[in-house]
Amino acid sequence: MLLVQLSDPHIDLDRPGKAAAFARAVAHVNALPTAPDAVLLTGDCTEHGTAEEYEQFTALLRTLTVPAYLVPGNHDDRAELLRRFPPPGPALPGFMQYVVNDHPLRLIGLDTHRPGHGEGELDSVRLNWLDAQLQAAPAQPTLIFMHHPPVMTGLDVMDRIGLQGREALCDLLLTHPQVLRVAAGHLHMALTTRFAHTTVMTCPGTDTTLLPELSRPEQLLVQRQPPLCLIHAWSEATGLNSFTQAIAPTPWHALFDGRRWND
Repeated sequence: MLLVQLSDPHIDLDRPGKAAAFARAVAHVNALPTAPDAVLLTGDCTEHGTAEEYEQFTALLRTLTVPAYLVPGNHDDRAELLRRFPPPGPALPGFMQYVVNDHPLRLIGLDTHRPGHGEGELDSVRLNWLDAQLQAAPAQPTLIFMHHPPVMTGLDVMDRIGLQGREALCDLLLTHPQVLRVAAGHLHMALTTRFAHTTVMTCPGTDTTLLPELSRPEQLLVQRQPPLCLIHAWSEATGLNSFTQAIAPTPWHALFDGRRWND
């Protein structure tokens, strides 16, 4: 099973470069030599959550040749997303939080949206729902995807808009070892770290990857690098492996053709 994770397109009618970058990311997915089973889009689909921005976002997303599963970010409008992208599986009423049971790797999307706030939230309602879903399939390998990562970054400005309820989520996941990965966005950076018994990975935005300078945590001094996507590959033989891939129009090359190495 193959999944591509994209994040944070921030479609903005006043900044057409955002839409152009998202279009390149979609084209990149469509051009992969092996079509993924699905795309995970971990929030901030638009900048202002307006109907006009969602029209443009939806038109671009519609060119994907595989299904896409979405969760809201802090810049999104939950009601707009629910109207345009109804949850594809068992869902928590009133939230864009749901289970996808159609694949060997079970997918659970968490809704961390807190209307009117930059920080995210997992309250008792959302966490109790998650606990019940995980209890229902304790032997099924699972990937959780969400917008706000449940970890501290060491960057003051990002941690101020982090996730409320991360400690309770950590306690919950310690009782559910089938969760193999937590995939998030929000940071516009590529971060990998331990959380509970599992691993959190964040996917940069579709327009750029930010590399932070960590010695001045009160600032956000960054280097802008090319955009990235994450590739999550599951098989019974290997478990869940995750790869980082540049979104760029570079050709595929058979470095090893099954018999010999090629330059």
